[in-house]
Amino acid sequence: MNTADLGLPVDVPSTALFTDHYELTMLQAALKAGTADRRSVFEVFTRRLPEGRRYGVVAGTGRVLDAVENFRFDPDVLGFLREHGIVNEETLQWLASYHFGGDIWGYPEGEVYFPGSPILRVEGSFAECVLLETVILSILNHDSAIAAAASRMASAAGDRPLIEMGARRTHELAAVAASRAAYVGGFTSTSDLAAGFRYGIPTVGTSAHAFTLLHDRERDAFQAQVDSLGRNTTLLVDTYDVAEAVRAAVEIAGPELGAVRIDSGDLLLVAHRVRQQLDALGAERTRIVVTSDLDEYAIASLAAAPVDAYGVGTQLVTGSGHPTCSMVYKLVARAESADPKAPLVPVAKKASGGKTSIGGRKWAARRLDRDGTAEAEVIGTGPVPGELADRQLLVELVKGGEVVAREPLDVVRDRHAAARANLPLSATQLSRGEAVIPTEYLSVPA
Repeated sequence: MNTADLGLPVDVPSTALFTDHYELTMLQAALKAGTADRRSVFEVFTRRLPEGRRYGVVAGTGRVLDAVENFRFDPDVLGFLREHGIVNEETLQWLASYHFGGDIWGYPEGEVYFPGSPILRVEGSFAECVLLETVILSILNHDSAIAAAASRMASAAGDRPLIEMGARRTHELAAVAASRAAYVGGFTSTSDLAAGFRYGIPTVGTSAHAFTLLHDRERDAFQAQVDSLGRNTTLLVDTYDVAEAVRAAVEIAGPELGAVRIDSGDLLLVAHRVRQQLDALGAERTRIVVTSDLDEYAIASLAAAPVDAYGVGTQLVTGSGHPTCSMVYKLVARAESADPKAPLVPVAKKASGGKTSIGGRKWAARRLDRDGTAEAEVIGTGPVPGELADRQLLVELVKGGEVVAREPLDVVRDRHAAARANLPLSATQLSRGEAVIPTEYLSVPA
């Protein structure tokens, strides 16, 4: 597998087929009907947060921008569509010169969101906008779910660092995206080298149980690791007997031993025993890292334990029970004709069953209370009230088809920490509840 197969920045492949068949058939029909060029506004939002979640986290925006830039129908892609008869020749000719030339506004990556928040707004012709639906939703639904789980885990961990180590529990490409989203949500490092290579996330790792089992004695494995990696390494101490392993680890590495890792058993009890033993052996500065199917609840339960860092895998990369955010991409306004000056008309689905949408091109702002804490997500279609003018959330991401808002990942990560800190304290509670602030609508047609 080469780096392009990993989604890495070498000969970046087209993202045009990361879409659903019906996007192209809609395009073909709209071209024939003469409606494809109507100016349109699509919005990404979710009608509700996953059960028990108090806020959502916008993640994946940077990846969306990459996907939009690389959404091209090259000869191989066009050949596939022609060979399988997916669209007609007229549509293929239109696709051959496709380049998104519209505008995209959105919540800055790392920001929090709530039900109804217009997380992303895509504007342009119907034809150019409709094609982006699937790839945008694929990225935002996955990355935002992982980031929300990571954020909850980071809140539970407090100042203790979190290591993302879920690559072996998900698709190899999803693992890279999950590492990025976890970093946005508050994790400090990853075990995934592809994520480190592409996004500059710090990578960590030492050894697994297989390394201990390879050697005739546990002491031999420890000695080999210390000889190779130095005394500041992390030794895995639960392959056989934890107490004996800790004793051997300190004897071999000395009190300068960097850390021990515990991957099984009653972590709360074992961590206390290991801490007492390390201190008694003079290794007061040796840290304790715990792993073993952790989630935010398990991390919270270890708050009083002498744990220095957590490694999280399966529960993180699966969104801790919520692997998607149920975001949708809906047409909310379109022009009356293909005339560029034609006025926009609000449109919305009015079906029953909880899937009703609200039409109109929206703005969003977050109202603060007198202490500067968020108290409401305010969404409107009319003029922005003066008191909310400087609290608007959407920023310009793409202008006339050109990306205008790339950011370093550390900026995104810091933004999320600040946004979460600006929420009411109950946002970090792990108990089930509704969104921590309400969503209010202004000047929205009934």
